[in-house]
Amino acid sequence: MRSPRGVILLAALVAVGRPVAGPPELSAQVAGEQELSGVEIVQEAGLGKMWTFDRLPLDYLEERYDFRPDPEWFDHVRLASLRTGGCSASFVSPSGLVMTNHHCARGCITAVSADTHDYMVEGYYAGSRGAEAHCPNMYLDQLLEIEDVTERIDAAAPAGISGEEETRLKGEAMDRLEEECSEESGLRCQVVSLYHGGIYSLYKYRRYDDVRLVFAPEGQAAFFGGDPDNFTYPRHDLDVTFLRAYENDEPLRPDHYFTWSEAGAAEGEPVFVTGNPGSTGRLLTVSQLEYLRDASYPLRIQQYHERVAVMGELIDEDPSREPDYRNMIFGLENAIKAVSGYLRGLVDPTLMEEKHEWEATLRAAVREDRRLRERYGGAWQEIARINEKLTRLHEELVYSSFAHFQTLSRARDIVRLASELAKPEGERSMSERTIEAAKRRIASDREIDREYERMLLELRLTAAREALGPDHVLVRAALAGDDPEAAAARIIGDTRVGDPEWRQALLEGGVAAVNATDDPAVVLAGTVDAWVRGLEEKVTELRAEEGANEERVAEATFAVYGTMLPPDATFTLRLSDGLVARYPLNGTFAPYKTTIYGLFDRAESFDHKDPWKVAPKWTAAKDELDMSTPLNFVSTADIIGGNSGSPVINRDAEIVGLVFDGNMEMLPNRFLYRDEVARCVSVHSMAIIEALRTVYGAGALADELQGR
Repeated sequence: MRSPRGVILLAALVAVGRPVAGPPELSAQVAGEQELSGVEIVQEAGLGKMWTFDRLPLDYLEERYDFRPDPEWFDHVRLASLRTGGCSASFVSPSGLVMTNHHCARGCITAVSADTHDYMVEGYYAGSRGAEAHCPNMYLDQLLEIEDVTERIDAAAPAGISGEEETRLKGEAMDRLEEECSEESGLRCQVVSLYHGGIYSLYKYRRYDDVRLVFAPEGQAAFFGGDPDNFTYPRHDLDVTFLRAYENDEPLRPDHYFTWSEAGAAEGEPVFVTGNPGSTGRLLTVSQLEYLRDASYPLRIQQYHERVAVMGELIDEDPSREPDYRNMIFGLENAIKAVSGYLRGLVDPTLMEEKHEWEATLRAAVREDRRLRERYGGAWQEIARINEKLTRLHEELVYSSFAHFQTLSRARDIVRLASELAKPEGERSMSERTIEAAKRRIASDREIDREYERMLLELRLTAAREALGPDHVLVRAALAGDDPEAAAARIIGDTRVGDPEWRQALLEGGVAAVNATDDPAVVLAGTVDAWVRGLEEKVTELRAEEGANEERVAEATFAVYGTMLPPDATFTLRLSDGLVARYPLNGTFAPYKTTIYGLFDRAESFDHKDPWKVAPKWTAAKDELDMSTPLNFVSTADIIGGNSGSPVINRDAEIVGLVFDGNMEMLPNRFLYRDEVARCVSVHSMAIIEALRTVYGAGALADELQGR
């Protein structure tokens, strides 16, 4: 039975004149029901507020906030916003100054550290342009244009072909379009699938790859409270880093940058986040969510824990390893909390019931219209059938992937590449791009951490034997009569795959040399490769069928709702709106802001024990600090991973904060957006200025931010 809320939502869409496919009798059923406003439709639908910059919700913003920005406002906001590896950022001065999170710049901070300075511990402040240190392998992407290319991509795949063929043809068309765009424009071009293939958009970026470190606080200040406080609130973190973009060895002079708010945001004030949310699953079907719940997430969390455990054991044996593993452990612990939060949402009966209601409402509208029923009616059943098969294959696929093992993945590269290169070019199953990528990996001189891989493989083989059984083809080939400890020692300890010259020589020897070697890692890869390829082909075929049916569901969704609701996140620039707001917590309220007072109080409450020690520079400056300064604050802005480093702005496009986290209650929003208790957590603009001036002696940097 269709839920009352779902019926009201569908009726409201009819009432506001959106493209709804429901038949007249459906509207008659709900005549007299309370109509929903545009704001209420967005709230009821549960698809969130991650608006694309080519389909902005002007009517919604005007109704919600009495604020209807003009095109110049949106252009300014878009061009001041940036994307970097896995995170977001923004221009914040006319001299190319860029703001992002400390945790988004950990790679740079580590890279510029020296034997005598660990800037992750000490913090870093250049103090002058000449001292700004180059960040290797870091870049900033600025979105210049979005072009709808749906017709061109759809035209590449004629009707009536298989899902796998459709996926291949559309993928090739996307690659061609990206290459043509880059050659013609000199820009970074990316075709993005929105609404699960309902729309294809071409995103064009200007890339800045001369990025230099200006300022970073100590890790203890940026991540006060450590992993226990991660994804929680109240928080007390200065998770900020400043970089500078250079061009031709001179600071960049961007035409668009955000100015600084002196007061920040007050409770009840609307705020806007411009960033690049990574991925959400709000348009996934119920059966796809069940696959994540029952197969994907539990095994992913287990393997995260295995990797952290191995690194922790190695650090215990040799504390000098800690800097090598620090960033990996940080990322894995963050992932454990995030994915565990997603999983909690999926095992929550209330959330899954609401997802069932949403899907039932949509399917009812399709079922009651003959044209829609004939075209799309079977898509949900097909996706359910596919995900049942994917669930059965999941453990085999994960254990056979050799993920997180450079030794085994390089061995597989050698086996597969030798086989492919022995074939005539026209008969190869690997694309030229894939072949070249494998050659680069084989030639890489990146050192392999063999002790880490040995210990991890022992855990993986133990888990695989338990999950797949001792007689499984993969388990038998790997153990070869040994226990997991001895097998891991043999495969990782006795292999020569870690030597790039040996790898290259073996590849040059061709299939005969590969078949003749007794190297244990190569032997394992060769023994199971035919079986693994068969498994990968099955999964690829299923994923292609799933993608084709996802597009059918997307088209059905358009027929009912149009594009008035935002698509799932795709790590592309979005605008999200919200209010600065407290929320119910533990029978009272979590405050909308925390203060520097709260930082010292929390440290005192834990007797200044790790990870609640106040960073030394803050302790030294305690008597000079304005303790009432807001430090962190929360809002109802819609965020997910990838939004880290996003600027939080007000109506005047002024910086009022910097996104760095969400609370635990936010994590299930990956699948169904609700804002009763879910919150985006940000550093307050006033805290950044107070810290720069009082704690770090970085008055010149504060002046640059404040335009003085």
